[in-house]
Order: sequence, then structure tokens, then C-alpha cells
Amino acid sequence: MALVALALDVLNRYEPIGIDFHTYLAAATVGVHQGWGLIYDQNLVAAAQKQLVPDQIAQPFLSPPTDAWLTTPLTLLPYWTAYWIWAALTLGVFAFALVWASRSRGLMRWVIAAAAIAPWWALHAVNLGQVSPLIAAGAVMATRLARERRDVGAGLALTLLYLKPNTAFLVPIALLVAGRYRIFATWAAAGVLIAAVALVSMGIGGVTTYLNLLTGSLPEGAGNLTLEGAFGVGGTAALMLRVVITAATLVTAFRFRQSPGLAIAVGALGSLLVVPYLHGSDLCLFSAAAWIVWEERRALLWRVPLAAGWLIATPYVNSTSLALRLNRWTLFEAGLLVALAISAWWPAREKVRELASASGS
Repeated sequence: MALVALALDVLNRYEPIGIDFHTYLAAATVGVHQGWGLIYDQNLVAAAQKQLVPDQIAQPFLSPPTDAWLTTPLTLLPYWTAYWIWAALTLGVFAFALVWASRSRGLMRWVIAAAAIAPWWALHAVNLGQVSPLIAAGAVMATRLARERRDVGAGLALTLLYLKPNTAFLVPIALLVAGRYRIFATWAAAGVLIAAVALVSMGIGGVTTYLNLLTGSLPEGAGNLTLEGAFGVGGTAALMLRVVITAATLVTAFRFRQSPGLAIAVGALGSLLVVPYLHGSDLCLFSAAAWIVWEERRALLWRVPLAAGWLIATPYVNSTSLALRLNRWTLFEAGLLVALAISAWWPAREKVRELASASGS
């Protein structure tokens, strides 16, 4: 199913294939040949993009330096070979994480993993060469490691979030308020190390250029999945709504302090709702959150809506007139977060979970 969905997504893509990987690799090329302090010189990056694929548009490199660092080994290969290796790697790591971290056994763990990567956004991210599947994989792997009290490993898994920090920035904070201090400390220490490497390799000038880019205008289409795009709010109203969602997210994560997986899911959903910059491929983290809830909540009351959501999100449906508009998926994120928040406060939530587990539902 997932392979057929991938083929459909390739045939119905809206952007040039590999365009984001194209940008990462161009920045890496500039870093290798002209110095890492110049990877945010957009003229140099644009020229490198044109050299890699002359008939593909050049776009600004606004990603963290980690994305360029990660693709550096692929600069030694012909472009299309490098792209297909990257595509296979990102999808493969996400799929492996889903299978490896699953509580299910046998064929069922593979079926659930296929369902989680079948939505159009996961396959769309692979088409673009985005890092989003790796971020989702980090959240999934951290779920199993945290569940097994391997906190240092969980913190290291969450370092994948540094490939695109805005997408999932509340996840480590949710684990902090849930009492998983070593996970947070490991993740934070890794961030300090990454920042130090960036400063040494790029210099103050390169780091300053990057920070200045982040304060500029957002690229077109970055607001469709945000509160502004979904609910039509703005200004003070949007700010206050973000404060409320952040507070609710962290309080719910605290209530789930006995279930680190659900704390991660809540942090992921809260992150997706409050950040001001998202694209469709970032919904890979939504897949990860939904998968975690599926694993942690076995009752049909949870699993039927999740399965229906995965079905609606497949390219089979997305290529028809039944496809949802992009900003409608924000409502699904909000709905799942609200459901988790209610279950965190429901007096009988533990008894319901125990009964569901005992019945095998």
C-alpha cells in the first residue's frame, strides 16, 4: 500500500522532485568548496543549485547548518544518485523507527508502520527530499527509549529535531515538565555542542547572517498550516491563542508523566499548532504523534478515528475531489490534542485503559 501511495505521490507532485534536498546539497557544496561561513550567502547557494540541476529553480537556504552537514557526504556523488540515496534513507529511517519502536509484534507492526507512512505528506516529504521524516523518526525512537528508561538514548534520538527545530520544539520541553530530566539534559547538551560546532565552522559572521535571515519575511505558503491559515486569526489574538495552546500542552504533558510516549505526542501536536512556519511535509510529525497514540491507546474509541484519518490522508483520496484543503489538517491536530487533554484529566482514564488492554481491543 505504501509503495503504491508513493508512486501516486510521485506522479501527482506539485513541486520539482528533490527541490529541498537540492537546496541542502547546494549549501553543503558551498561549505565544502568555499567555506562553511558562506553557506547562507544566497547568491553562492543559488549558483550551486544551478550547477547541480540547471533546469530546477533555486530557492533560499534557510535551514539550520545541520541539514547541510548531514548531506555533505553526498556531494561526492552524481546529483540524482545522491538524491535517490537520500530519499531511500529518509523514508527508510522513518519506517525502521516505526517498526522498531512498536509494541505490536509480527505482521501487525509492519501494517501499522505502513499506515503511518502512507499519508500524502510523508511521501511528499520524500519527493521534496525534506528532513521531516527524520524528525518524525527521532520522536518515534525516543518514545521506545523513554519507555524503557534509556533516557540518554532518548535524548540523543531527539537530536534529530535540530534538523528543523521549529517543527517540534515543544517535545523536549514536554518531557522536561513530565519529569524526564535526563532526556532533556541530553538533548540540550547536544544542542550546545551543535551550536559550538556551528560557531567554530561558520564564524560569527556566518552565524549572524543566519540569524538575520530568520528574522526576515517567511517564504510564500508557510502560513497555511498555522493558526492564521486555519482559523483566520492574527496579531494579539493569535499570540494569546499560542500562549493558551502552549500552556495546555505542557500541563497535559505533566499529567502524562507516567507515559513518556503520550508526553512526546502531546508536545508534537502542540508544536505543530503554535509554530508560525510550516509546510505540508512537516505533517510527518503528525503521523508520528498519531502512531504514538495508536500504540498507547488500544481502545476502538481511539483507534477507529486514527485509522480513518490515515485513510483520508492517503494519496488515493488526496488525488480526488474528496481531498481536504491543507489548512483543514490543523483541525485534526487540534482535535487530537484536545482529546488527549481531556483523557489526561478524565477521572476514569486509567481504569478505561486497563480494561481496554485486558480485552485486547
